[in-house]
Amino acid sequence: MGAISAFRLGRAIRRSPTPTPMPILDLHHVQVAIPIGGEDRARKFYGRILGFTEVEKPPAMAGRNSIWFVAGPVNLHLGIEPDFHAAKRAHPAFVVDGLDEIVSACESAGFAAKPDTSFNGFRRVHVFDPFGNRLELMEPKDLSSSVEP
Repeated sequence: MGAISAFRLGRAIRRSPTPTPMPILDLHHVQVAIPIGGEDRARKFYGRILGFTEVEKPPAMAGRNSIWFVAGPVNLHLGIEPDFHAAKRAHPAFVVDGLDEIVSACESAGFAAKPDTSFNGFRRVHVFDPFGNRLELMEPKDLSSSVEP
């Protein structure tokens, strides 16, 4: 197979036919943008509805405009953006337990939820935070309940 070329800034870029693997070991955190002044609404949504716990930023990061949350092994940073635009397509996907309860809590609080196609053993729903950012919630299907004895 020959080299693959792509165009960037009007110039052809030659790529190796066998890319060198990058030594990515893990995903440390995901950052989602929120508008200036949205901190209280973010805390209510991400903390009370989705169950994240706010954590203090390290002293070296304290001056940055962001809020940090954790839920189990998941680290979520909310970056406060002066020129905020909601992420309508790009989104993090969180694996959850109690998908129906979370969706119900979102809808009761006035947040839209949109079921999506299940795949790879997961039920999926997209919800939108108070700022219009898309989030995917995924729950493993209980395959044992669908198996006939």
